[in-house]
Amino acid sequence: MTGILDDLMHFFRGRSEKEQNRPFLKAAMAACAMVSVSEGQVSFADRIRVDQIMETLTRLKVFDPHEGVDLFNHYAAGILSSPKEGREAALETIKTVTADPETAEVLIDLCLAVSLSDGVTSLVEHIEIVSLCGLIGVDPDKIGLDTKRVLARFIAGT
Repeated sequence: MTGILDDLMHFFRGRSEKEQNRPFLKAAMAACAMVSVSEGQVSFADRIRVDQIMETLTRLKVFDPHEGVDLFNHYAAGILSSPKEGREAALETIKTVTADPETAEVLIDLCLAVSLSDGVTSLVEHIEIVSLCGLIGVDPDKIGLDTKRVLARFIAGT
């Protein structure tokens, strides 16, 4: 009898944890998609990085990685097919969890991880991340984004 009760408690605890973290999962995949598609397509390296994020981030480990990948694909496809509306939908999802500054910073860290998936952050990806920082209230300098260097690269046309 105790085994059954333990199994039920474990099941409900896991289900509760999933439901509590579902908004973060959606926001994380929306943020990753925004950065990933900023150059016009989703690279294989970006997809691998999203898989790695799903497998390593404690708040996301409770989910089947396919669920996260499906959400990532949904947001990426929405942005690619209709950039304005797709970005607005992704941003709306992101803003559901960014009242907490720490969560907002974690989302930016995930964006940086995706942008570095191929070894280098492009100017377009960097601009997307800095823009997202402004939209969700994260100070880019606080998390190590050198906005002056990005602006100089932009002006130089690199």
